[in-house]
Amino acid sequence: MATGNATVCGVIGNPVGHSLSPLMHNEIARALGLDYIYVPCPVEENAVGDAIRGAYALGFTGLNVTVPHKQRVIPFLAETDGAVRCIGACNTLVRLPEVGAQGDMRRASSGQEDNKSIGYKGYNTDVEGLFRAMSGQDMKIFGRDCLLIGAGGAARAAAYLLVREGAASVTVLNRSLDRAEALTEDMRKMAAEMNRADCGLKLQALLPDRWNQLPGDSYLAIQCTSVGMYPHVDEAPIEDAKFYQKISQAVDIVYTPSQTRFMKYAEAAGSRVCGGLDMLIFQGVAALELWNPGVKVPQEVVERIRAIMEERLHE
Repeated sequence: MATGNATVCGVIGNPVGHSLSPLMHNEIARALGLDYIYVPCPVEENAVGDAIRGAYALGFTGLNVTVPHKQRVIPFLAETDGAVRCIGACNTLVRLPEVGAQGDMRRASSGQEDNKSIGYKGYNTDVEGLFRAMSGQDMKIFGRDCLLIGAGGAARAAAYLLVREGAASVTVLNRSLDRAEALTEDMRKMAAEMNRADCGLKLQALLPDRWNQLPGDSYLAIQCTSVGMYPHVDEAPIEDAKFYQKISQAVDIVYTPSQTRFMKYAEAAGSRVCGGLDMLIFQGVAALELWNPGVKVPQEVVERIRAIMEERLHE
């Protein structure tokens, strides 16, 4: 049970009533005996800066950020990590220590005006969530030929991870070839930012219906679109079952349903699969650990949280 000294965190977005994050965080806190509480905070589009200032003034240790504010929060942050700068989206804020004799908020190194330097550092734990989810299924990225399906915000987080972890090649499959090409160009910039410009990473963009031009037959595929999400559970981004014979490992970031049509196709073709619920859980775990230094959420607690969330999703 939270006390008057509790660490207080929450999630901002619009809407947030559907979010599973309060359930997840408060169950983890209960399991670990943390003096910690996590609350949902609906925030309108024009009130993001006020919300962050208010959270700081109220002593919030941190915030998660969900749609549609993952980009809007960035101008109001004092600092951001490399992932946020490369991806252009932030989902976790961590309170920075107060500085100065009067407890003034830390100022942004980018030269932002004082009233925009709010005292939080921004992170993107979607990257760490995806990494931990894949690691739990023994899916390695280094040296792999990879397929990235989609070119939106979620795909950018996956793209950052693929570059960071040393993929040999990445083919972006997207219905808009221009957007796919733009993402491959951004991945080159990510590689430069991470001092990996000379790593030999091969990049290409391809329309989904041109998948038969792929030369390999053992790809690691990450599905980053909303195709197949409830209620459209009978859809997959590529419907030809022969495509899935080119995949040996498949990840879908969609978590409703827990097994998407994309995953069913891949599993039927003999692939190891990983669903989006694990990514959701681990991005939350990563945020909680940032807010509670020294805390590491053990695997048995992760399993317990997964069971609780699966039950909630099936209600």
